[in-house]
Amino acid sequence: MQLSITFRHMDASDFLKDYAKEKVERVNKYLDRAGDAHVTLSLERHLHNADIVIHSGSWVLRGREKSEDMYASIDLAMDKIERQLRRYKDKLKNHHSHRYEHHQEQVLQQLRIRHNVIALDEPSEHDEAAPSAEPAAPRIVKSNELLARVLRVEDAIMQMNLMNNDFLVFTNAETKVMNVVYRRKDGHYGLIEANSNQ
Repeated sequence: MQLSITFRHMDASDFLKDYAKEKVERVNKYLDRAGDAHVTLSLERHLHNADIVIHSGSWVLRGREKSEDMYASIDLAMDKIERQLRRYKDKLKNHHSHRYEHHQEQVLQQLRIRHNVIALDEPSEHDEAAPSAEPAAPRIVKSNELLARVLRVEDAIMQMNLMNNDFLVFTNAETKVMNVVYRRKDGHYGLIEANSNQ
């Protein structure tokens, strides 16, 4: 497995590098072929953030956690990944041994989408006193570009869980239109489907 480690807003540490490497390599007992992994360790105020992304074939696993100790954050992020690996171990191995027949075609069909995080400033007391003032425009605080992979609904749910996300945008393998699967507060999953008749 190829591993890269990035330090942000903190000094690089060989002890942390060795610790993260040892923890990340534990996924090898679950996966036949873990490709590459990227660990980002950052300090934000008093919180130590660990963001671990592991690629295994066409699957992406992700664990993000923060605490007051970087070693604990690495442990917690890897615990999330290992929980998902234990849950989907058989499915992941099955996918690796029986590759999609049309994998090349599906790669070509991937659709790039942009995911923006938008902040909308709340009006202040001063703004309310002047009703003629223009409302604050929303501003983009973070932007990511993603690939809407071609997946079956059950595989999209699995990929969302492997990434520890609350939603996933994908191209439905059956309908060939963009869908969004998301985690509901009641523990079930929701599916938003674009209308393919237009």
